[in-house]
Amino acid sequence: MDYTNKILKLRGKVQHYAWGGFEFIPSLLHISNNEHKPYAEYWMGAHPSASAELVDGTETISLEQLIQQDPEQVLGNKVHSQFHGLPYLFKVLDVHEMLSIQVHPTKAEAAKGFDAEEAAGIAINASNRNYKDRNYKPEIMVALSEFYLLHGFQSKEAIEKILQDVQEFNKLIALFKTEGYKGLYQYLMEMDQAEVDFFLEPIVKREIRRKRDGELKKSQPGWWVAKLYEGNDSLKNIDRGIFSIYFFNIVQLQPGEAIFQDAGVPHAYLEGQNVELMANSDNVLRGGLTPKHIDVPELLKHTLFEAVKPNILKGEGSGNEKIFNCPVPDFGIAQITLKEGQLYSSVSLSLEIVLVTEGAVIIKGEEHRVFKRGEAFALTNGCDYAFTASGKTTLFKAFVP
Repeated sequence: MDYTNKILKLRGKVQHYAWGGFEFIPSLLHISNNEHKPYAEYWMGAHPSASAELVDGTETISLEQLIQQDPEQVLGNKVHSQFHGLPYLFKVLDVHEMLSIQVHPTKAEAAKGFDAEEAAGIAINASNRNYKDRNYKPEIMVALSEFYLLHGFQSKEAIEKILQDVQEFNKLIALFKTEGYKGLYQYLMEMDQAEVDFFLEPIVKREIRRKRDGELKKSQPGWWVAKLYEGNDSLKNIDRGIFSIYFFNIVQLQPGEAIFQDAGVPHAYLEGQNVELMANSDNVLRGGLTPKHIDVPELLKHTLFEAVKPNILKGEGSGNEKIFNCPVPDFGIAQITLKEGQLYSSVSLSLEIVLVTEGAVIIKGEEHRVFKRGEAFALTNGCDYAFTASGKTTLFKAFVP
């Protein structure tokens, strides 16, 4: 395949995780979902577990393979020498049910964890594997719809108020005052399951009733607790992840707003659609709200036990492109908004991936080539490119800064 200075169609890989929605990603990709499978994520990257494919006429090659064939040409010398591969993974997510309470390790800790699990002989695809690679996983998400997530611990004052306001939490006030964030969270996360059930059952029942009676909003923890358990006849083995819903910040984003999540910041997506860009890793340490492997001691080992003030990013730049700056060298993301007939041109400084989320673009100089909503294309290093919007168009571009 000739990839020099060329725009190549990119076909990603769908992940059917249980928390995914049923309509958004199939609609975006113009495919039917007759089997009513959950379409959770659409991966556009070169991660070995689900590499995207590049299509050129009748030829198809995986992005991972293409990079391996000629990394300097595809990625550029600087990116190849620094990262030895594509440093980011680009995704679309449709969050129908809450995702797991999770934390990502630092790069040093990821390497240590990966090496330890390799030495212990845990298969890379084993269900109890924490570390899938040796990389860290900072990430940024840009909302495509109204989006809700949990992000970091609330302020000391806010948590003290919750401990006062929720009757069952009153007995935790002294613990929080003396042991702080770590003491409180570790106590709850390491509690015996019978005690978790005893502790949470009255809270869950009350929140279900309050939601049914219209007393709760999505900005309140109880709304999400009720969503998780309404319709359940039996409240046994209650998920301890519920504690996090009360003590983490509940963040609401509007379309076009973004948030960056660094190593150590505990978080969980609650509801909505987004584009997400992260370091090329699949390392997730989970503590609840998931049927996947949970490892509370490992989660606690890597959690940042301090208040986090959510920093909602609006993007910077003038005209038709706004860039969401990320404090890591691995990736950057831009949102490009064009009116009908408007031209956008640039030169790729490494491998860039562009996704059309609204409208369509016509590639300049190749008028027969059109990329419409849900389609993506890749630009190898040094590609001088331009395209024109066909109607009102929105695109997201992943790149290496």
